[in-house]
Amino acid sequence: MSNNRDMKVLVINAGSSSIKYQLYQMPQNSVLSKGIAERIGDKSSQLKHQFNSKTAAIDAEFRNHEDAMHQILKVLIDKEIGVVSDNSEIGAVGHRVVHGGEEFTGSVLINDQVVGSIEKFADLAPLHNPPNLTGIFAARKELPGIPQVACFDTAFHATIPKVAYLYALPRELYENFRVRRYGFHGTNHRYVARRAAQLMGVGKYDANLITIHLGNGCSITAVQNGRSVDTSMGLTPLEGLVMGTRSGDFDPAIIFYLAQKGYEIEDLNQICNKKSGLLGVSGRSNDMRNLLALADKGDTSAMLAIDIFCYRVKKYIGAYTAALGRVDAVVFTGGIGENAPVVRSKICVGLAHIGIEIDVGKNNAAKGTESLISTDAGKVRLYVIGANEEAAIAADTYEIALREALK
Repeated sequence: MSNNRDMKVLVINAGSSSIKYQLYQMPQNSVLSKGIAERIGDKSSQLKHQFNSKTAAIDAEFRNHEDAMHQILKVLIDKEIGVVSDNSEIGAVGHRVVHGGEEFTGSVLINDQVVGSIEKFADLAPLHNPPNLTGIFAARKELPGIPQVACFDTAFHATIPKVAYLYALPRELYENFRVRRYGFHGTNHRYVARRAAQLMGVGKYDANLITIHLGNGCSITAVQNGRSVDTSMGLTPLEGLVMGTRSGDFDPAIIFYLAQKGYEIEDLNQICNKKSGLLGVSGRSNDMRNLLALADKGDTSAMLAIDIFCYRVKKYIGAYTAALGRVDAVVFTGGIGENAPVVRSKICVGLAHIGIEIDVGKNNAAKGTESLISTDAGKVRLYVIGANEEAAIAADTYEIALREALK
């Protein structure tokens, strides 16, 4: 790190068989390179590395996450495709961690106690926290002594009040097992909420927003005075909106009914998380792009899946409008939210009575670009803002690492 407080921050998002990475120059918040190590543990694993508007694909066998992390750091200093001369130039590493339970209300410097807590919350996010930890272990081994920061998806939702996060279940389930609403996608909900406030020319704590993250996983958040006060995902990412393969909200007694019909717990888990949502309704695909193409050809099952998806979002907008009282803007983000004008239009049609009016021309032109898509007459602004969890993680990591360096 130089005297002017410049710092290179490596952002890591470790999944069960992949590591996504971005190297940022801070505080300029510029991306120097990014990429992904895929199919870790498979002989066909590969590293895709982007730098200076170019892409390099490297075939290598990554036996584990440590192998992948070693190759990522090796690529970053490569004389032909690298962007730094030595990995000692990396000043800090920021890690996406899905579940922080009630313990973490913001990003934190990683130590052994933090690692223990992430392990403790693994049963709340069994598909996410363990891979997130493997990324942390790999980075700590490859870059010893460099500050590592954990940024939690649940942290932005730590401000949700009890009236919104407690379920109407026996109190001992919360007291003994911490069964409650936690919410997810918080890092991106926070990012787009802050960006929307900037676009509106107001302070980050001066806006009431509804932020809608639509991708294979979907969630919607009510943001009051810049703070999350309710969100659709719950104890797990299953609750809330219709998603690619997840059901979202449904009558829980269906589970008991199917259990009486002979379904095992694992079968029911697979149905709810892997076989439902857009895939379950359409019987065709979990990918909105495929369903939109099929709908254009008259496929009624695809049409129905899209309509149910949009209807559920519309219901939540109405509910959160009631909860907030005043809504300054609605923000669409995520792969579907950013790239599917038809979906945005279906969601917003018929909401003029609450001030939401979408401009057809602006909406159709806003495919994949940051845009204002509401009419001039609409009282509620409608924005399309690109998801950028990595930028938020880089900013948090830089701030925490800089504070440690200045102690």
